[in-house]
Amino acid sequence: MKYRISANVIRRLPRYLRRLTGMEKAGIVRTSSADLSRRMGLTASQIRQDLNCFGGFGQQGYGYRVSDLKASIAEALGVPETLTAVVIGAGNLGRALLANFRFSDYGFALTAAFDTDPALVGTEISGVPILDSARFGEYLKEHRVDVAVLTLPKKFARDAAMTASAGGVRGIWNFTGIDIDADLGDTVMENVHLSDSLLTLGYYLRGRTDSGSPARGNGI
Repeated sequence: MKYRISANVIRRLPRYLRRLTGMEKAGIVRTSSADLSRRMGLTASQIRQDLNCFGGFGQQGYGYRVSDLKASIAEALGVPETLTAVVIGAGNLGRALLANFRFSDYGFALTAAFDTDPALVGTEISGVPILDSARFGEYLKEHRVDVAVLTLPKKFARDAAMTASAGGVRGIWNFTGIDIDADLGDTVMENVHLSDSLLTLGYYLRGRTDSGSPARGNGI
Protein backbone atom coordinates (compact mmCIF):
# COMPACT_ATOMS: atom_id res chain seq x y z
CA MET A 1 0.00 0.00 0.00
CA LYS A 2 1.32 3.48 -0.89
CA TYR A 3 0.92 6.39 1.51
CA ARG A 4 1.00 10.11 0.78
CA ILE A 5 3.22 11.44 3.57
CA SER A 6 4.79 14.86 4.01
CA ALA A 7 8.55 15.29 4.31
CA ASN A 8 8.23 16.40 7.95
CA VAL A 9 6.33 13.24 8.88
CA ILE A 10 8.83 11.07 7.00
CA ARG A 11 11.59 12.56 9.18
CA ARG A 12 9.73 11.38 12.28
CA LEU A 13 8.88 7.88 11.03
CA PRO A 14 12.22 6.29 12.02
CA ARG A 15 11.64 7.53 15.59
CA TYR A 16 8.20 5.90 15.66
CA LEU A 17 9.60 2.67 14.25
CA ARG A 18 12.45 2.59 16.78
CA ARG A 19 10.10 3.25 19.69
CA LEU A 20 7.47 0.75 18.55
CA THR A 21 10.12 -1.91 17.99
CA GLY A 22 11.29 -1.48 21.57
CA MET A 23 7.72 -1.61 22.87
CA GLU A 24 7.00 -4.79 20.91
CA LYS A 25 10.15 -6.44 22.28
CA ALA A 26 9.00 -5.46 25.79
CA GLY A 27 5.70 -7.29 25.21
CA ILE A 28 3.53 -4.17 24.94
CA VAL A 29 0.51 -5.02 22.80
CA ARG A 30 -1.24 -1.69 22.47
CA THR A 31 -0.54 1.99 22.85
CA SER A 32 -2.26 5.34 22.42
CA SER A 33 -1.33 8.82 21.25
CA ALA A 34 -1.11 9.91 24.91
CA ASP A 35 1.19 6.98 25.73
CA LEU A 36 3.42 7.64 22.71
CA SER A 37 3.46 11.32 23.65
CA ARG A 38 4.97 10.49 27.04
CA ARG A 39 7.49 8.11 25.51
CA MET A 40 8.60 10.32 22.63
CA GLY A 41 8.29 13.91 23.81
CA LEU A 42 5.83 14.84 21.06
CA THR A 43 2.34 16.17 21.62
CA ALA A 44 -0.53 13.71 21.43
CA SER A 45 -2.12 15.92 18.78
CA GLN A 46 1.02 15.77 16.61
CA ILE A 47 1.16 12.00 16.95
CA ARG A 48 -2.48 11.61 15.93
CA GLN A 49 -1.89 13.81 12.88
CA ASP A 50 1.17 11.80 11.91
CA LEU A 51 -0.50 8.43 12.33
CA ASN A 52 -3.59 9.54 10.43
CA CYS A 53 -1.37 9.38 7.34
CA PHE A 54 -1.76 5.60 7.57
CA GLY A 55 -5.53 5.54 7.73
CA GLY A 56 -7.80 4.38 10.50
CA PHE A 57 -5.46 2.45 12.78
CA GLY A 58 -6.70 3.84 16.05
CA GLN A 59 -9.75 2.31 17.68
CA GLN A 60 -11.92 4.31 20.03
CA GLY A 61 -11.20 3.20 23.58
CA TYR A 62 -8.40 0.88 22.49
CA GLY A 63 -5.74 2.95 20.76
CA TYR A 64 -3.22 1.38 18.41
CA ARG A 65 -2.07 -2.21 18.15
CA VAL A 66 1.71 -1.91 18.41
CA SER A 67 2.52 -4.70 15.93
CA ASP A 68 0.13 -3.38 13.28
CA LEU A 69 1.32 0.20 13.58
CA LYS A 70 4.96 -0.87 13.48
CA ALA A 71 4.34 -2.97 10.34
CA SER A 72 2.62 -0.08 8.55
CA ILE A 73 5.39 2.40 9.36
CA ALA A 74 8.01 -0.15 8.30
CA GLU A 75 6.15 -0.60 5.01
CA ALA A 76 6.02 3.17 4.47
CA LEU A 77 9.78 3.34 5.03
CA GLY A 78 10.32 0.48 2.62
CA VAL A 79 11.86 -1.80 5.25
CA PRO A 80 10.23 -4.99 3.89
CA GLU A 81 11.95 -4.32 0.53
CA THR A 82 15.62 -5.24 0.78
CA LEU A 83 17.90 -2.58 -0.67
CA THR A 84 21.56 -3.13 -1.42
CA ALA A 85 24.30 -0.93 0.02
CA VAL A 86 28.07 -0.57 -0.15
CA VAL A 87 30.46 1.38 2.07
CA ILE A 88 33.03 3.61 0.39
CA GLY A 89 35.96 4.05 2.74
CA ALA A 90 36.95 1.46 5.33
CA GLY A 91 38.76 3.80 7.70
CA ASN A 92 37.81 4.16 11.35
CA LEU A 93 34.22 5.26 10.74
CA GLY A 94 33.67 2.85 7.87
CA ARG A 95 34.98 -0.08 9.89
CA ALA A 96 32.83 0.92 12.85
CA LEU A 97 29.71 0.88 10.68
CA LEU A 98 30.66 -2.42 9.09
CA ALA A 99 31.32 -4.06 12.45
CA ASN A 100 28.55 -2.58 14.57
CA PHE A 101 25.67 -1.14 12.54
CA ARG A 102 23.09 -3.80 11.66
CA PHE A 103 22.07 -2.65 8.18
CA SER A 104 19.91 -5.75 7.77
CA ASP A 105 17.65 -4.64 10.63
CA TYR A 106 16.57 -1.72 8.47
CA GLY A 107 16.08 -3.53 5.17
CA PHE A 108 19.56 -3.06 3.69
CA ALA A 109 21.85 -5.82 2.46
CA LEU A 110 25.45 -4.68 2.79
CA THR A 111 27.26 -6.36 -0.09
CA ALA A 112 30.74 -4.81 -0.20
CA ALA A 113 33.06 -2.09 1.03
CA PHE A 114 35.80 -0.27 -0.86
CA ASP A 115 39.15 1.16 0.22
CA THR A 116 42.58 2.01 -1.18
CA ASP A 117 44.62 0.51 1.69
CA PRO A 118 46.39 -2.65 0.43
CA ALA A 119 46.32 -3.99 4.01
CA LEU A 120 42.50 -3.94 3.95
CA VAL A 121 41.77 -4.92 0.35
CA GLY A 122 41.00 -8.62 0.15
CA THR A 123 39.96 -8.90 3.79
CA GLU A 124 36.48 -9.02 5.32
CA ILE A 125 34.77 -7.16 8.14
CA SER A 126 31.73 -8.88 9.61
CA GLY A 127 31.52 -11.00 6.46
CA VAL A 128 31.60 -7.99 4.12
CA PRO A 129 34.44 -8.14 1.55
CA ILE A 130 36.74 -5.13 1.24
CA LEU A 131 37.47 -4.42 -2.43
CA ASP A 132 39.88 -2.04 -4.12
CA SER A 133 38.32 1.40 -4.61
CA ALA A 134 39.65 1.37 -8.17
CA ARG A 135 37.06 -1.35 -8.89
CA PHE A 136 34.08 0.67 -7.67
CA GLY A 137 32.90 1.77 -11.11
CA GLU A 138 33.36 -1.73 -12.50
CA TYR A 139 31.46 -3.20 -9.55
CA LEU A 140 28.49 -0.91 -10.27
CA LYS A 141 28.30 -2.27 -13.82
CA GLU A 142 28.02 -5.83 -12.50
CA HIS A 143 25.92 -5.37 -9.35
CA ARG A 144 22.82 -3.42 -8.38
CA VAL A 145 23.67 -0.95 -5.66
CA ASP A 146 20.86 1.15 -4.22
CA VAL A 147 22.84 3.08 -1.60
CA ALA A 148 26.46 4.16 -1.30
CA VAL A 149 27.62 5.00 2.22
CA LEU A 150 30.41 7.58 2.02
CA THR A 151 32.90 7.34 4.89
CA LEU A 152 36.02 8.27 2.95
CA PRO A 153 38.18 11.44 3.30
CA LYS A 154 36.46 14.67 2.31
CA LYS A 155 38.73 15.36 -0.67
CA PHE A 156 37.54 12.18 -2.38
CA ALA A 157 33.83 12.56 -1.55
CA ARG A 158 32.73 14.44 -4.67
CA ASP A 159 34.37 11.99 -7.10
CA ALA A 160 32.93 9.01 -5.21
CA ALA A 161 29.44 10.53 -5.26
CA MET A 162 29.63 11.27 -8.98
CA THR A 163 30.86 7.74 -9.74
CA ALA A 164 28.04 6.30 -7.64
CA SER A 165 25.40 8.42 -9.35
CA ALA A 166 26.74 7.67 -12.83
CA GLY A 167 26.69 3.97 -11.97
CA GLY A 168 23.00 3.95 -11.09
CA VAL A 169 23.19 4.29 -7.31
CA ARG A 170 19.86 5.74 -6.19
CA GLY A 171 20.85 7.09 -2.78
CA ILE A 172 23.95 8.33 -0.97
CA TRP A 173 24.39 8.32 2.80
CA ASN A 174 27.09 10.93 3.25
CA PHE A 175 29.19 10.87 6.43
CA THR A 176 32.08 12.91 5.03
CA GLY A 177 31.06 16.10 6.82
CA ILE A 178 30.74 18.19 3.67
CA ASP A 179 27.81 19.05 1.42
CA ILE A 180 28.82 17.69 -1.95
CA ASP A 181 28.52 20.26 -4.74
CA ALA A 182 27.81 18.14 -7.79
CA ASP A 183 24.99 17.39 -10.20
CA LEU A 184 23.88 13.93 -9.10
CA GLY A 185 20.73 13.78 -11.21
CA ASP A 186 18.00 11.78 -9.50
CA THR A 187 20.32 10.34 -6.84
CA VAL A 188 19.07 11.25 -3.36
CA MET A 189 21.65 12.57 -0.91
CA GLU A 190 21.24 12.24 2.87
CA ASN A 191 23.95 14.20 4.67
CA VAL A 192 24.94 13.19 8.20
CA HIS A 193 26.79 16.01 9.98
CA LEU A 194 27.91 14.69 13.36
CA SER A 195 29.21 18.16 14.24
CA ASP A 196 25.75 19.68 13.75
CA SER A 197 24.24 17.20 16.18
CA LEU A 198 27.00 17.77 18.74
CA LEU A 199 26.70 21.56 18.49
CA THR A 200 22.94 21.31 18.92
CA LEU A 201 23.45 19.24 22.05
CA GLY A 202 25.97 21.81 23.31
CA TYR A 203 23.43 24.59 22.78
CA TYR A 204 20.89 22.84 24.97
CA LEU A 205 23.48 22.08 27.63
CA ARG A 206 24.78 25.65 27.74
CA GLY A 207 21.45 27.41 27.40
CA ARG A 208 17.91 27.26 28.67
CA THR A 209 14.54 27.50 26.99
CA ASP A 210 12.42 30.63 27.37
CA SER A 211 10.54 28.93 30.18
CA GLY A 212 13.77 28.39 32.13
CA SER A 213 13.70 24.60 31.86
CA PRO A 214 16.16 22.52 29.85
CA ALA A 215 15.09 21.93 26.27
CA ARG A 216 14.23 18.43 25.18
CA GLY A 217 15.82 17.18 21.98
CA ASN A 218 14.07 15.23 19.24
CA GLY A 219 15.83 11.94 19.97
CA ILE A 220 17.31 11.56 16.51
